[in-house]
Amino acid sequence: MLPASMIMSRRFAALVVGVIAALLSGWTIPVTAGDRVFTDSAGRRVAIPATIDRVFAAGPPASVIAYTLAPDKLLGWTRAWKADEKAFLPQQYADLPVTGRLTGKANTADLEAVVALHPDIIVDVGTVDPTYVSLADRVQQQTGIPYVLLDGSFSRSADTYRQLGELLGVGARGEELAAYAERTLADTRERLQQIAADKRLRVYYGRGANGLETGLNGSINVEILGEVGALNVAAAAGSGGLTTVSPEQVLAWDPDVLLTADPTFYRSVGTDPLWKGLKAVRDRRIYLVPHEPFGWFDSPPGVNRLIGIRWLTSVLYPDRFPEALRETTRDFYQRFYHVELTDAQLDELLRPATAPPS
Repeated sequence: MLPASMIMSRRFAALVVGVIAALLSGWTIPVTAGDRVFTDSAGRRVAIPATIDRVFAAGPPASVIAYTLAPDKLLGWTRAWKADEKAFLPQQYADLPVTGRLTGKANTADLEAVVALHPDIIVDVGTVDPTYVSLADRVQQQTGIPYVLLDGSFSRSADTYRQLGELLGVGARGEELAAYAERTLADTRERLQQIAADKRLRVYYGRGANGLETGLNGSINVEILGEVGALNVAAAAGSGGLTTVSPEQVLAWDPDVLLTADPTFYRSVGTDPLWKGLKAVRDRRIYLVPHEPFGWFDSPPGVNRLIGIRWLTSVLYPDRFPEALRETTRDFYQRFYHVELTDAQLDELLRPATAPPS
């Protein structure tokens, strides 16, 4: 088999010829053999097929949004599912193969294997910066597969749905989910305006079994804290992405609320002498974030957080967000995840958000 750097699809080769011909003839936007030009969030003009039926998701956020929009176009998942997670997906989609990921530290997808899947397009949704732009350019050059990079910022969820809906040829579906995102964010912001600044809660989000990984100011992993009017205490450590902190730092920040998506940390933090000095522990304001099949806070930091914002506001400010979440969750899972939840599944997702056992 040829090395990945020498692989180029016939369609892409034909496109190159077409682009040259179009430029020579003075056309502004070249269209060859049904191809079209799409401008992604990085400003890259990418030639893509008129019809897209096979989508390779470069990372977890891309796999989630592609699944919610057009599940039959998704080639596979970035990781294997756990049994409890698969139960929250229709079987035909839970059984899609594991294709790996191209982005992040745990990138597992081999370029030759990606090409062998014959995707029409590679989609990445997340941070748009020179690192990810370089990756997109390099993979596109080496494989000949169009690679589109879209902004995954939570505040831009509606725009991203519209962009990807247009890209995948499911514009009406993209508009439906975009409108849901807009309503959710607008309603949240309107009600948060009624909460005085000195009543905003200070929150620490602890990742991992020891709870010492968290997100700094500007981290996509904790950005919904800002959307729900909470203050990320780890912002005091600076700006960036995920980082590891010390117990002493967390004790100095002394958050009002502690959030975690890790069951091990959740079960231990309430009785661990290391954490007993925290106000959040003393007040028993420790909450385990729901996570099946996708995390409600991050893991991944994608559109799956739209249901998380409903849950988190009810946890932090129950007087301002008193609605029962049961029907909201049922509707979200049917609308976005194509699954009808059982009462038992709703019970599991919406376990009382209380402190862990002492």
